[in-house]
Amino acid sequence: MNRFSAFLISFLVAGAALAQAYPNRPVRIVVPWPPGQATDIAARVVAEKLQQQLGQPFVADNRPGAGGSIGTDAVTKAAPDGYTLLAASSGPISIMPNLQKIPYDPLKDLQPVSLIAMAPFALVTNPSFPANNAAEFVALVRANPGKYTFSSSGTGATAHLVSELFNSMAGLKARHVPYKGSAPALSDLMGGQIDYALETVASLAGHIKAGRLKVLGVTSGKRTAALPDVPTLAEAANLPGYDIGAWIGYAAPPGTPKDVATKLSAEIAKAMQAPDLKERYLSLGMEPASNTPDEMASFLRNEQSRYGSIIKSANIKVE
Repeated sequence: MNRFSAFLISFLVAGAALAQAYPNRPVRIVVPWPPGQATDIAARVVAEKLQQQLGQPFVADNRPGAGGSIGTDAVTKAAPDGYTLLAASSGPISIMPNLQKIPYDPLKDLQPVSLIAMAPFALVTNPSFPANNAAEFVALVRANPGKYTFSSSGTGATAHLVSELFNSMAGLKARHVPYKGSAPALSDLMGGQIDYALETVASLAGHIKAGRLKVLGVTSGKRTAALPDVPTLAEAANLPGYDIGAWIGYAAPPGTPKDVATKLSAEIAKAMQAPDLKERYLSLGMEPASNTPDEMASFLRNEQSRYGSIIKSANIKVE
C-alpha cells in the first residue's frame, strides 16, 4: 500500500469517526436576524429537536444586521468542525448576491446541510376590492394596466420578487409601492391605500381570519395546511408552474465534513416527523421541509438563478 492510499484510508476513517462521535459538545447556531423573526423561530424550533435527539445543546446566537449578511459572513469564516451552523434563508443567500456586493459567495462559502422550513405567500386584497377570486382579479388588473398598486416590505425583498414573478406570469402591469417592513404595508392595504399584496401566510393569517383581508390564493405549488381552503394561484389564476416562497435552512462553514452534514440532515428529517413540530409550524404559517446536503446545494443554485432572472427581468435595483 502506498503512502497516498494509506493517507486516504486514514482520512476516511477519521471522518467516519468524527461523524459517529458528533456532537460531543454544544453547537452554536448563528441566526443573522433579531429574535422573534421567522428564521429565528424556525431555527430554534428545530434546535430544540436536535438537542433532544443528539443529547447536546443547540444554542441560537443572534447576529443581525445588513439584511442578514453580517451573521452569514461570520459563519463562512468560522471553524469547519460542525459546531457552528447558520440559520440560512432566502434573503442573504438567494437574493442579495443578485442585488448588491456582499463579502461571501453563498454557493462556494457554505456547506449546505438541509432545508428546515418553507414559508408560502398569499395574494390578498382589501375586502372591498371588486374581485372574488384569483381569476377575476387577474382579468380586472390585466384590463387596467397601471391603475392598481401593490405593496412589499421593500425593494428587492422576497415579497417584492414573489409579486413581480406573479405579475409577469399573469401579464399584469401595476405600480409597486415599497415600504420599510410588511406591517406598514399591510396597514395601508387594509386601509384601502394599496390594492393588493403578496406576503407570507404567517403575517397574513390573523388578518384573513379576522376578515380584514381577502385572500385569493397561495404561492406554493400545493395548498398550505395553514390555509387549507385557499387554492394555489397556479390553479386558481391558471398559472402553471407558479410555485415560490421563502425558505429557511441550516448551513455550515465551508470544509465542514460531509459526514457531519449528512448526519445533521438525517436528524433534521427525523425531527420533521414530530407531531409537535408540525403543529408549531402550522401555527407559524410554515411548512416542514428537509433534504440532503447535495439536494440543498442543488436547491440553492436553482433559487439564486431564479431570483436573478426575476431581478433582471423586472430591472430591480437597490440604492
